[in-house]
Amino acid sequence: SSRGRSLRSVAFSLGAPFILRFVAAMPIPEPDVEVPEGDLKKGAKLFKAKCAQCHTCEKGGNAKQGPPLWGVMGRAAGTHDGFAYSESNKNSGIIWSDKHMFEYLVNPKKYMPGTKMVFAGVKKAGERADLCTYMLAQA
Repeated sequence: SSRGRSLRSVAFSLGAPFILRFVAAMPIPEPDVEVPEGDLKKGAKLFKAKCAQCHTCEKGGNAKQGPPLWGVMGRAAGTHDGFAYSESNKNSGIIWSDKHMFEYLVNPKKYMPGTKMVFAGVKKAGERADLCTYMLAQA
């Protein structure tokens, strides 16, 4: 149809940068997932092994390559003072919860296209649950 062609031509004329900005500005809804119960001690150990190279998680911790994660649960994404977040992070609309974090940690770049976080992800659900439990306790 001519309408289909005109929509495609508008999309192509706007170009990928516009489309990426539009997609990045769309809020990421809280996932409808059941987060398994995690183990706090395992979560602390996993945080040290997988996250501590780039993040701190103690009260008053400094930003490293990534922002400090003390009190991250319940905080709006991209709002920790003094850290240069990506536009996609700042515009994600996420209020960090165990559900968001559980899904984000599978593959951060897929969950939040445009994020600066360079991390392959944590594929095992049990490990993600342990990390969520640990981060929930850090507040």
